[in-house]
Amino acid sequence: MLLATFKHISSKNADYSAAEAYLTFEHDEFTMKPTLDENGRLVPRQNYCISTLNCGDEDFAIACLRANLRYSKNQKREDIKSHHYIISFDPKDVPDHGLTVDRAQQLGEEYCKRHFPGHQAIVCTHPDGHNGSGNVHVHIVINSLRIMEVPFMPYMDRPCHTQPDMKHRCTNVAMEYFCSEVMEMCHDAGLYQIDLLNGSRTHITEHEYWAKKKGQIALDEENAVLAEQGLPIKQTKFETDKDKLREEIRMALSEAISFDDFAEKLLRRGIAVKESRGRLSYLTPDRTKPITARKLGNDFDKAVVFAVFVRNAKQVRAKAAPVHSAPTIQDRVNQQNTVSRMVDVTAAKEKGKGYEHWAKKHNLKNASRTYLLYQEMGFESPEALAAACDAAHEKLSDIRIEMKTVEAAISEKKEFRNNILNYHKTRYVIDELKACKNEKARQKYRDEHDSDFIILNAAKRYFDSKGLKKLPSYKALQTEVEQLIKEKNELYNQYQIAKEEAQRLDTIRHNLEQTLGRKIEHKKEQER
Repeated sequence: MLLATFKHISSKNADYSAAEAYLTFEHDEFTMKPTLDENGRLVPRQNYCISTLNCGDEDFAIACLRANLRYSKNQKREDIKSHHYIISFDPKDVPDHGLTVDRAQQLGEEYCKRHFPGHQAIVCTHPDGHNGSGNVHVHIVINSLRIMEVPFMPYMDRPCHTQPDMKHRCTNVAMEYFCSEVMEMCHDAGLYQIDLLNGSRTHITEHEYWAKKKGQIALDEENAVLAEQGLPIKQTKFETDKDKLREEIRMALSEAISFDDFAEKLLRRGIAVKESRGRLSYLTPDRTKPITARKLGNDFDKAVVFAVFVRNAKQVRAKAAPVHSAPTIQDRVNQQNTVSRMVDVTAAKEKGKGYEHWAKKHNLKNASRTYLLYQEMGFESPEALAAACDAAHEKLSDIRIEMKTVEAAISEKKEFRNNILNYHKTRYVIDELKACKNEKARQKYRDEHDSDFIILNAAKRYFDSKGLKKLPSYKALQTEVEQLIKEKNELYNQYQIAKEEAQRLDTIRHNLEQTLGRKIEHKKEQER
Protein backbone atom coordinates (compact mmCIF):
# COMPACT_ATOMS: atom_id res chain seq x y z
CA MET A 1 0.00 0.00 0.00
CA LEU A 2 1.40 3.35 -1.02
CA LEU A 3 0.84 6.05 1.58
CA ALA A 4 1.80 9.69 1.80
CA THR A 5 5.54 10.12 1.36
CA PHE A 6 8.01 12.99 1.25
CA LYS A 7 11.12 13.12 -0.94
CA HIS A 8 13.93 15.63 -1.51
CA ILE A 9 16.27 16.11 -4.51
CA SER A 10 18.91 18.83 -4.76
CA SER A 11 20.11 20.02 -8.16
CA LYS A 12 23.22 21.82 -9.41
CA ASN A 13 21.66 22.41 -12.83
CA ALA A 14 21.76 26.11 -13.69
CA ASP A 15 18.98 25.66 -16.26
CA TYR A 16 15.92 26.41 -14.15
CA SER A 17 13.67 26.00 -17.18
CA ALA A 18 14.52 22.25 -17.19
CA ALA A 19 12.53 21.82 -13.96
CA GLU A 20 9.49 23.52 -15.46
CA ALA A 21 9.83 21.46 -18.66
CA TYR A 22 9.88 18.23 -16.65
CA LEU A 23 6.76 19.27 -14.73
CA THR A 24 4.75 20.29 -17.80
CA PHE A 25 5.83 17.78 -20.48
CA GLU A 26 5.83 13.98 -20.60
CA HIS A 27 9.17 12.27 -19.90
CA ASP A 28 10.30 8.66 -20.38
CA GLU A 29 10.24 7.02 -16.96
CA PHE A 30 13.48 5.11 -17.57
CA THR A 31 15.70 7.58 -19.45
CA MET A 32 14.03 10.76 -18.07
CA LYS A 33 14.26 12.19 -21.59
CA PRO A 34 11.28 14.19 -22.90
CA THR A 35 8.68 12.26 -24.90
CA LEU A 36 8.27 13.43 -28.51
CA ASP A 37 5.31 12.95 -30.87
CA GLU A 38 5.54 11.82 -34.50
CA ASN A 39 6.49 15.37 -35.52
CA GLY A 40 9.32 15.61 -32.98
CA ARG A 41 7.41 17.98 -30.69
CA LEU A 42 7.20 17.73 -26.90
CA VAL A 43 4.11 15.98 -25.55
CA PRO A 44 2.36 18.02 -22.82
CA ARG A 45 1.27 16.33 -19.59
CA GLN A 46 -2.45 15.95 -18.99
CA ASN A 47 -4.67 17.27 -16.18
CA TYR A 48 -1.96 18.94 -14.08
CA CYS A 49 -2.05 22.15 -12.02
CA ILE A 50 0.88 24.56 -11.82
CA SER A 51 1.62 27.90 -10.17
CA THR A 52 4.60 30.04 -9.16
CA LEU A 53 5.34 31.90 -5.91
CA ASN A 54 7.44 35.04 -5.38
CA CYS A 55 8.18 35.32 -9.10
CA GLY A 56 6.07 38.41 -9.82
CA ASP A 57 4.99 38.53 -13.45
CA GLU A 58 8.11 36.70 -14.63
CA ASP A 59 8.71 33.09 -15.55
CA PHE A 60 10.16 30.94 -12.76
CA ALA A 61 13.48 30.42 -14.57
CA ILE A 62 13.93 34.14 -15.40
CA ALA A 63 13.03 35.21 -11.86
CA CYS A 64 15.58 32.77 -10.39
CA LEU A 65 18.36 33.94 -12.72
CA ARG A 66 17.66 37.61 -11.91
CA ALA A 67 17.81 36.89 -8.17
CA ASN A 68 21.08 34.97 -8.52
CA LEU A 69 22.65 37.86 -10.43
CA ARG A 70 21.33 40.46 -7.98
CA TYR A 71 22.92 38.72 -4.98
CA SER A 72 25.91 37.20 -6.88
CA LYS A 73 24.97 33.70 -5.73
CA ASN A 74 24.68 30.33 -7.50
CA GLN A 75 27.35 31.33 -10.00
CA LYS A 76 29.66 28.32 -9.49
CA ARG A 77 29.25 24.90 -11.06
CA GLU A 78 29.26 23.11 -7.67
CA ASP A 79 26.58 25.37 -6.16
CA ILE A 80 23.21 23.80 -5.43
CA LYS A 81 20.86 25.87 -7.58
CA SER A 82 17.50 24.43 -6.58
CA HIS A 83 15.75 22.03 -4.22
CA HIS A 84 13.00 19.70 -5.40
CA TYR A 85 10.51 18.35 -2.83
CA ILE A 86 7.82 15.79 -3.69
CA ILE A 87 4.72 15.06 -1.59
CA SER A 88 2.96 11.88 -2.74
CA PHE A 89 -0.49 11.11 -1.38
CA ASP A 90 -2.02 7.67 -0.88
CA PRO A 91 -3.90 6.45 -4.00
CA LYS A 92 -6.85 5.58 -1.72
CA ASP A 93 -7.19 9.24 -0.77
CA VAL A 94 -8.90 9.82 -4.13
CA PRO A 95 -11.88 7.41 -3.65
CA ASP A 96 -11.99 7.48 0.17
CA HIS A 97 -11.42 11.16 0.90
CA GLY A 98 -12.26 12.86 -2.39
CA LEU A 99 -8.73 14.13 -3.02
CA THR A 100 -8.54 16.03 -6.31
CA VAL A 101 -5.67 17.57 -8.23
CA ASP A 102 -6.97 21.04 -7.31
CA ARG A 103 -7.14 20.15 -3.61
CA ALA A 104 -3.63 18.65 -3.66
CA GLN A 105 -2.36 21.76 -5.45
CA GLN A 106 -3.90 23.94 -2.75
CA LEU A 107 -2.24 21.87 -0.02
CA GLY A 108 1.10 22.04 -1.86
CA GLU A 109 0.93 25.82 -2.24
CA GLU A 110 0.04 26.26 1.43
CA TYR A 111 2.90 23.95 2.44
CA CYS A 112 5.35 25.87 0.24
CA LYS A 113 4.28 29.29 1.55
CA ARG A 114 4.51 28.09 5.14
CA HIS A 115 7.82 26.24 5.04
CA PHE A 116 9.78 27.85 2.20
CA PRO A 117 8.99 31.55 2.61
CA GLY A 118 11.16 34.03 0.75
CA HIS A 119 12.05 31.57 -2.02
CA GLN A 120 10.99 31.70 -5.62
CA ALA A 121 9.06 28.51 -6.18
CA ILE A 122 7.09 26.53 -8.70
CA VAL A 123 4.36 24.20 -7.43
CA CYS A 124 2.92 21.56 -9.73
CA THR A 125 0.49 18.72 -9.06
CA HIS A 126 0.31 15.59 -11.21
CA PRO A 127 -2.74 13.31 -11.11
CA ASP A 128 -0.81 10.03 -11.33
CA GLY A 129 2.60 8.60 -10.56
CA HIS A 130 4.86 7.35 -13.33
CA ASN A 131 4.25 3.81 -12.09
CA GLY A 132 0.51 4.02 -12.70
CA SER A 133 -0.29 3.74 -9.01
CA GLY A 134 -2.85 6.54 -9.10
CA ASN A 135 -1.16 8.53 -6.34
CA VAL A 136 -1.74 12.25 -6.73
CA HIS A 137 1.55 14.02 -5.96
CA VAL A 138 2.84 17.57 -5.65
CA HIS A 139 6.20 18.84 -6.90
CA ILE A 140 7.70 21.86 -5.12
CA VAL A 141 10.83 23.30 -6.76
CA ILE A 142 12.46 26.27 -5.01
CA ASN A 143 15.41 28.45 -5.89
CA SER A 144 18.07 27.71 -3.29
CA LEU A 145 18.56 31.48 -2.82
CA ARG A 146 16.25 33.42 -0.49
CA ILE A 147 15.15 36.82 -1.88
CA MET A 148 13.49 38.38 1.18
CA GLU A 149 13.77 38.38 4.95
CA VAL A 150 11.64 35.73 6.63
CA PRO A 151 10.80 34.68 10.19
CA PHE A 152 13.20 32.31 11.90
CA MET A 153 12.05 28.78 11.02
CA PRO A 154 12.46 25.74 13.34
CA TYR A 155 14.76 23.97 10.86
CA MET A 156 17.21 26.90 10.52
CA ASP A 157 20.64 26.69 12.17
CA ARG A 158 21.36 30.36 12.78
CA PRO A 159 19.37 33.61 12.99
CA CYS A 160 21.28 34.98 9.99
CA HIS A 161 19.63 32.36 7.76
CA THR A 162 16.52 34.54 7.74
CA GLN A 163 18.26 37.17 5.62
CA PRO A 164 17.44 37.67 1.90
CA ASP A 165 20.83 36.66 0.52
CA MET A 166 21.04 33.31 2.37
CA LYS A 167 20.62 29.86 0.81
CA HIS A 168 18.30 27.05 1.78
CA ARG A 169 19.95 24.10 3.57
CA CYS A 170 18.24 20.71 3.64
CA THR A 171 19.81 19.09 6.71
CA ASN A 172 18.70 15.94 8.54
CA VAL A 173 17.04 18.17 11.14
CA ALA A 174 15.23 20.05 8.36
CA MET A 175 14.01 16.80 6.74
CA GLU A 176 12.64 15.56 10.06
CA TYR A 177 10.82 18.85 10.47
CA PHE A 178 9.44 18.77 6.91
CA CYS A 179 8.30 15.15 7.32
CA SER A 180 6.55 15.91 10.61
CA GLU A 181 4.78 18.83 8.96
CA VAL A 182 3.66 16.62 6.04
CA MET A 183 2.20 14.20 8.57
CA GLU A 184 0.38 17.07 10.29
CA MET A 185 -0.88 18.37 6.95
CA CYS A 186 -2.32 14.96 6.06
CA HIS A 187 -3.93 14.57 9.48
CA ASP A 188 -5.49 18.05 9.30
CA ALA A 189 -6.74 17.40 5.76
CA GLY A 190 -8.25 14.05 6.74
CA LEU A 191 -5.91 12.02 4.52
CA TYR A 192 -4.15 8.70 5.04
CA GLN A 193 -0.73 8.86 6.63
CA ILE A 194 2.11 6.81 8.10
CA ASP A 195 4.99 7.69 10.39
CA LEU A 196 7.51 9.40 8.09
CA LEU A 197 9.93 9.94 10.96
CA ASN A 198 10.68 6.28 11.64
CA GLY A 199 11.42 5.00 8.16
CA SER A 200 9.65 2.16 6.34
CA ARG A 201 9.31 -1.53 7.14
CA THR A 202 10.88 -2.28 3.74
CA HIS A 203 13.18 0.39 2.36
CA ILE A 204 13.18 0.62 -1.44
CA THR A 205 15.82 2.93 -2.87
CA GLU A 206 15.38 4.79 -6.13
CA HIS A 207 17.94 2.47 -7.76
CA GLU A 208 16.17 -0.68 -6.55
CA TYR A 209 12.78 0.64 -7.65
CA TRP A 210 13.96 1.16 -11.22
CA ALA A 211 15.77 -2.20 -11.22
CA LYS A 212 12.47 -3.89 -10.27
CA LYS A 213 10.56 -1.88 -12.83
CA LYS A 214 12.91 -2.72 -15.70
CA GLY A 215 13.33 -6.32 -14.56
CA GLN A 216 9.56 -6.87 -14.47
CA ILE A 217 9.16 -5.49 -18.00
CA ALA A 218 11.94 -7.76 -19.30
CA LEU A 219 10.41 -10.77 -17.50
CA ASP A 220 6.95 -10.01 -18.93
CA GLU A 221 8.44 -9.89 -22.43
CA GLU A 222 10.21 -13.25 -21.90
CA ASN A 223 7.01 -14.82 -20.57
CA ALA A 224 5.06 -13.52 -23.58
CA VAL A 225 7.51 -15.29 -25.90
CA LEU A 226 7.26 -18.51 -23.87
CA ALA A 227 3.44 -18.32 -23.93
CA GLU A 228 3.46 -17.96 -27.72
CA GLN A 229 5.69 -21.04 -27.99
CA GLY A 230 3.44 -23.00 -25.63
CA LEU A 231 6.22 -23.39 -23.06
CA PRO A 232 5.62 -23.28 -19.27
CA ILE A 233 6.20 -20.02 -17.38
CA LYS A 234 8.27 -20.53 -14.23
CA GLN A 235 8.25 -17.01 -12.77
CA THR A 236 5.82 -14.11 -13.15
CA LYS A 237 7.13 -11.65 -10.54
CA PHE A 238 10.63 -10.21 -10.83
CA GLU A 239 12.66 -10.05 -7.63
CA THR A 240 15.82 -8.06 -7.03
CA ASP A 241 18.75 -9.46 -5.06
CA LYS A 242 17.57 -7.38 -2.09
CA ASP A 243 14.08 -8.85 -2.39
CA LYS A 244 15.54 -12.36 -2.27
CA LEU A 245 17.73 -11.41 0.68
CA ARG A 246 14.77 -9.96 2.59
CA GLU A 247 12.79 -13.18 2.04
CA GLU A 248 15.70 -15.37 3.20
CA ILE A 249 16.10 -13.22 6.33
CA ARG A 250 12.36 -13.41 7.08
CA MET A 251 12.39 -17.21 6.72
CA ALA A 252 15.34 -17.54 9.09
CA LEU A 253 13.86 -15.01 11.50
CA SER A 254 10.48 -16.77 11.65
CA GLU A 255 11.98 -19.61 13.73
CA ALA A 256 15.08 -18.08 15.34
CA ILE A 257 15.05 -17.71 19.14
CA SER A 258 18.48 -16.05 19.55
CA PHE A 259 21.09 -14.22 17.53
CA ASP A 260 23.30 -17.31 17.32
CA ASP A 261 20.34 -19.37 16.15
CA PHE A 262 19.49 -16.66 13.60
CA ALA A 263 23.10 -16.50 12.34
CA GLU A 264 23.25 -20.30 12.00
CA LYS A 265 20.01 -20.46 10.01
CA LEU A 266 21.20 -17.69 7.67
CA LEU A 267 24.57 -19.35 7.21
CA ARG A 268 22.81 -22.49 5.96
CA ARG A 269 21.36 -20.24 3.27
CA GLY A 270 24.80 -18.87 2.42
CA ILE A 271 24.23 -15.53 4.20
CA ALA A 272 26.46 -14.13 6.93
CA VAL A 273 25.04 -11.70 9.50
CA LYS A 274 27.24 -9.39 11.56
CA GLU A 275 26.52 -7.12 14.49
CA SER A 276 28.68 -4.01 14.77
CA ARG A 277 28.11 -0.79 16.75
CA GLY A 278 24.53 -1.76 17.50
CA ARG A 279 23.69 -2.38 13.84
CA LEU A 280 23.21 -5.47 11.71
CA SER A 281 24.59 -6.10 8.24
CA TYR A 282 24.11 -9.03 5.84
CA LEU A 283 26.62 -10.50 3.37
CA THR A 284 25.54 -12.72 0.46
CA PRO A 285 27.92 -15.05 -1.46
CA ASP A 286 27.87 -12.85 -4.58
CA ARG A 287 28.97 -9.70 -2.74
CA THR A 288 32.19 -8.48 -1.17
CA LYS A 289 30.56 -5.66 0.79
CA PRO A 290 27.74 -6.38 3.26
CA ILE A 291 24.30 -4.76 2.98
CA THR A 292 23.27 -2.82 6.07
CA ALA A 293 19.87 -3.35 7.67
CA ARG A 294 19.09 0.32 7.06
CA LYS A 295 19.17 -0.29 3.28
CA LEU A 296 16.76 -3.22 3.60
CA GLY A 297 14.17 -1.60 5.88
CA ASN A 298 13.15 -1.24 9.52
CA ASP A 299 12.05 -4.89 9.68
CA PHE A 300 15.72 -5.90 9.61
CA ASP A 301 17.12 -3.52 12.24
CA LYS A 302 18.65 -4.92 15.39
CA ALA A 303 15.86 -3.77 17.70
CA VAL A 304 13.13 -5.37 15.56
CA VAL A 305 15.09 -8.58 14.96
CA PHE A 306 15.90 -9.07 18.65
CA ALA A 307 12.28 -8.38 19.58
CA VAL A 308 11.26 -11.23 17.27
CA PHE A 309 13.75 -13.50 19.06
CA VAL A 310 11.97 -12.80 22.35
CA ARG A 311 8.51 -13.46 20.87
CA ASN A 312 9.67 -16.65 19.17
CA ALA A 313 11.28 -17.91 22.39
CA LYS A 314 8.03 -17.34 24.30
CA GLN A 315 6.08 -19.17 21.62
CA VAL A 316 8.47 -22.09 21.68
CA ARG A 317 7.96 -22.36 25.43
CA ALA A 318 4.23 -22.24 24.90
CA LYS A 319 4.52 -24.71 22.01
CA ALA A 320 3.00 -22.18 19.64
CA ALA A 321 3.88 -21.47 16.05
CA PRO A 322 6.49 -18.75 15.44
CA VAL A 323 5.35 -15.36 14.27
CA HIS A 324 6.75 -13.01 11.69
CA SER A 325 7.27 -9.31 12.07
CA ALA A 326 4.33 -7.19 13.15
CA PRO A 327 1.69 -6.79 10.42
CA THR A 328 0.68 -3.40 9.10
CA ILE A 329 -2.84 -1.97 9.42
CA GLN A 330 -3.62 -3.11 5.91
CA ASP A 331 -2.35 -6.63 6.66
CA ARG A 332 -4.74 -6.88 9.60
CA VAL A 333 -7.65 -5.54 7.61
CA ASN A 334 -6.98 -7.90 4.71
CA GLN A 335 -6.86 -10.89 7.05
CA GLN A 336 -10.36 -10.17 8.33
CA ASN A 337 -13.34 -11.84 6.71
CA THR A 338 -15.43 -9.27 4.94
CA VAL A 339 -19.19 -9.03 4.88
CA SER A 340 -21.48 -6.47 3.20
CA ARG A 341 -24.66 -4.90 4.56
CA MET A 342 -27.88 -6.55 3.49
CA VAL A 343 -30.26 -4.33 1.52
CA ASP A 344 -33.98 -3.72 1.88
CA VAL A 345 -35.68 -6.09 -0.58
CA THR A 346 -38.99 -4.20 -0.32
CA ALA A 347 -37.31 -1.00 -1.48
CA ALA A 348 -35.41 -2.96 -4.14
CA LYS A 349 -38.69 -4.01 -5.77
CA GLU A 350 -39.37 -0.39 -6.70
CA LYS A 351 -36.17 -0.27 -8.73
CA GLY A 352 -37.13 -3.14 -11.02
CA LYS A 353 -36.99 -6.92 -11.17
CA GLY A 354 -33.30 -6.99 -12.10
CA TYR A 355 -32.29 -5.03 -9.00
CA GLU A 356 -34.69 -7.09 -6.85
CA HIS A 357 -33.09 -10.31 -8.09
CA TRP A 358 -29.62 -8.95 -7.31
CA ALA A 359 -30.73 -7.81 -3.85
CA LYS A 360 -32.12 -11.24 -2.93
CA LYS A 361 -28.96 -12.97 -4.12
CA HIS A 362 -26.79 -10.39 -2.31
CA ASN A 363 -28.73 -10.85 0.93
CA LEU A 364 -28.56 -14.66 0.84
CA LYS A 365 -24.80 -14.59 0.34
CA ASN A 366 -24.18 -12.06 3.11
CA ALA A 367 -26.64 -13.74 5.48
CA SER A 368 -24.52 -16.89 5.19
CA ARG A 369 -21.29 -14.92 5.75
CA THR A 370 -22.83 -13.10 8.69
CA TYR A 371 -23.87 -16.34 10.43
CA LEU A 372 -20.41 -17.86 9.92
CA LEU A 373 -18.67 -14.77 11.33
CA TYR A 374 -21.15 -14.64 14.21
CA GLN A 375 -20.18 -18.20 15.14
CA GLU A 376 -16.44 -17.76 14.54
CA MET A 377 -16.34 -14.70 16.78
CA GLY A 378 -17.84 -16.75 19.62
CA PHE A 379 -20.95 -14.71 20.41
CA GLU A 380 -23.35 -16.60 22.71
CA SER A 381 -26.35 -14.46 21.82
CA PRO A 382 -27.37 -11.53 19.61
CA GLU A 383 -27.31 -9.36 22.74
CA ALA A 384 -23.63 -10.27 23.23
CA LEU A 385 -22.97 -9.04 19.70
CA ALA A 386 -24.79 -5.79 20.53
CA ALA A 387 -22.59 -5.40 23.62
CA ALA A 388 -19.47 -5.93 21.48
CA CYS A 389 -20.73 -3.25 19.05
CA ASP A 390 -21.24 -0.80 21.90
CA ALA A 391 -17.80 -1.59 23.32
CA ALA A 392 -16.19 -1.07 19.90
CA HIS A 393 -17.78 2.36 19.57
CA GLU A 394 -16.74 3.26 23.13
CA LYS A 395 -13.16 2.34 22.19
CA LEU A 396 -13.41 4.55 19.10
CA SER A 397 -14.64 7.41 21.27
CA ASP A 398 -11.79 6.91 23.77
CA ILE A 399 -9.16 6.94 21.02
CA ARG A 400 -10.76 10.03 19.49
CA ILE A 401 -10.62 11.84 22.85
CA GLU A 402 -6.98 10.82 23.31
CA MET A 403 -6.16 12.09 19.81
CA LYS A 404 -7.76 15.45 20.61
CA THR A 405 -5.69 15.64 23.81
CA VAL A 406 -2.49 15.01 21.86
CA GLU A 407 -3.55 17.50 19.19
CA ALA A 408 -4.08 20.14 21.88
CA ALA A 409 -0.61 19.38 23.27
CA ILE A 410 0.90 19.74 19.80
CA SER A 411 -0.82 23.09 19.31
CA GLU A 412 0.39 24.30 22.71
CA LYS A 413 3.98 23.16 22.09
CA LYS A 414 4.00 24.79 18.65
CA GLU A 415 2.78 28.07 20.15
CA PHE A 416 5.52 27.82 22.81
CA ARG A 417 8.13 27.05 20.14
CA ASN A 418 7.05 29.95 17.95
CA ASN A 419 7.25 32.39 20.88
CA ILE A 420 10.76 31.20 21.67
CA LEU A 421 11.75 31.70 18.03
CA ASN A 422 10.25 35.19 18.07
CA TYR A 423 12.06 35.99 21.32
CA HIS A 424 15.47 34.88 20.02
CA LYS A 425 14.88 36.76 16.77
CA THR A 426 14.05 40.10 18.42
CA ARG A 427 15.89 40.16 21.76
CA TYR A 428 18.83 41.99 20.13
CA VAL A 429 16.79 45.20 20.36
CA ILE A 430 17.20 45.24 24.15
CA ASP A 431 21.01 45.34 23.95
CA GLU A 432 21.00 47.88 21.16
CA LEU A 433 18.52 50.06 23.06
CA LYS A 434 20.81 50.04 26.12
CA ALA A 435 23.71 51.12 23.90
CA CYS A 436 21.88 54.34 22.94
CA LYS A 437 23.52 57.33 24.67
CA ASN A 438 20.47 59.44 25.52
CA GLU A 439 16.69 59.35 25.73
CA LYS A 440 16.27 60.98 22.31
CA ALA A 441 18.38 58.29 20.67
CA ARG A 442 16.51 55.58 22.57
CA GLN A 443 13.13 56.97 21.51
CA LYS A 444 14.29 57.13 17.89
CA TYR A 445 15.49 53.53 18.12
CA ARG A 446 12.15 52.43 19.61
CA ASP A 447 10.25 54.09 16.77
CA GLU A 448 12.46 52.50 14.10
CA HIS A 449 12.14 49.03 15.64
CA ASP A 450 8.58 49.26 16.88
CA SER A 451 7.47 45.99 15.25
CA ASP A 452 10.36 44.05 16.83
CA PHE A 453 9.50 45.43 20.27
CA ILE A 454 5.86 44.40 19.81
CA ILE A 455 6.90 40.83 18.92
CA LEU A 456 9.41 40.68 21.78
CA ASN A 457 6.94 41.99 24.38
CA ALA A 458 4.25 39.56 23.16
CA ALA A 459 6.70 36.68 23.67
CA LYS A 460 7.59 37.95 27.16
CA ARG A 461 3.90 38.20 28.12
CA TYR A 462 3.41 34.64 26.94
CA PHE A 463 6.34 33.41 29.08
CA ASP A 464 5.04 35.37 32.10
CA SER A 465 1.57 33.83 31.69
CA LYS A 466 3.22 30.41 31.88
CA GLY A 467 5.29 31.40 34.91
CA LEU A 468 8.53 30.53 33.11
CA LYS A 469 11.88 31.59 34.53
CA LYS A 470 14.14 29.54 32.25
CA LEU A 471 13.40 28.95 28.57
CA PRO A 472 14.06 25.61 26.85
CA SER A 473 15.77 25.58 23.46
CA TYR A 474 13.57 25.66 20.37
CA LYS A 475 15.30 22.46 19.20
CA ALA A 476 14.20 20.67 22.37
CA LEU A 477 10.65 21.89 21.82
CA GLN A 478 10.76 20.78 18.19
CA THR A 479 11.83 17.32 19.36
CA GLU A 480 8.84 17.26 21.72
CA VAL A 481 6.53 18.33 18.87
CA GLU A 482 7.84 15.54 16.65
CA GLN A 483 7.39 12.99 19.45
CA LEU A 484 3.80 14.13 19.96
CA ILE A 485 3.18 13.85 16.22
CA LYS A 486 4.47 10.26 16.38
CA GLU A 487 2.04 9.56 19.24
CA LYS A 488 -0.78 11.12 17.28
CA ASN A 489 0.12 9.01 14.26
CA GLU A 490 0.09 5.82 16.35
CA LEU A 491 -3.30 6.78 17.75
CA TYR A 492 -4.48 7.44 14.21
CA ASN A 493 -3.40 3.95 13.18
CA GLN A 494 -5.16 2.46 16.23
CA TYR A 495 -8.25 4.45 15.33
CA GLN A 496 -8.27 3.06 11.78
CA ILE A 497 -8.05 -0.53 13.08
CA ALA A 498 -10.77 0.10 15.68
CA LYS A 499 -12.95 1.81 13.08
CA GLU A 500 -12.67 -1.17 10.72
CA GLU A 501 -13.62 -3.54 13.55
CA ALA A 502 -16.57 -1.36 14.65
CA GLN A 503 -17.87 -1.16 11.09
CA ARG A 504 -17.59 -4.93 10.69
CA LEU A 505 -19.49 -5.54 13.95
CA ASP A 506 -22.13 -2.98 12.93
CA THR A 507 -22.59 -4.79 9.62
CA ILE A 508 -22.97 -8.17 11.33
CA ARG A 509 -25.46 -6.62 13.78
CA HIS A 510 -27.45 -4.99 10.97
CA ASN A 511 -27.56 -8.20 8.92
CA LEU A 512 -28.62 -10.26 11.94
CA GLU A 513 -31.40 -7.78 12.68
CA GLN A 514 -32.56 -8.10 9.07
CA THR A 515 -32.56 -11.90 9.35
CA LEU A 516 -34.31 -12.02 12.74
CA GLY A 517 -36.74 -9.24 11.89
CA ARG A 518 -36.14 -7.37 15.16
CA LYS A 519 -33.79 -4.81 16.66
CA ILE A 520 -30.94 -6.20 18.77
CA GLU A 521 -29.99 -4.15 21.82
CA HIS A 522 -27.51 -4.49 24.65
CA LYS A 523 -29.14 -5.94 27.78
CA LYS A 524 -27.84 -3.10 29.95
CA GLU A 525 -29.60 -0.65 27.69
CA GLN A 526 -32.83 -2.61 28.09
CA GLU A 527 -32.54 -2.51 31.91
CA ARG A 528 -32.26 1.30 32.00
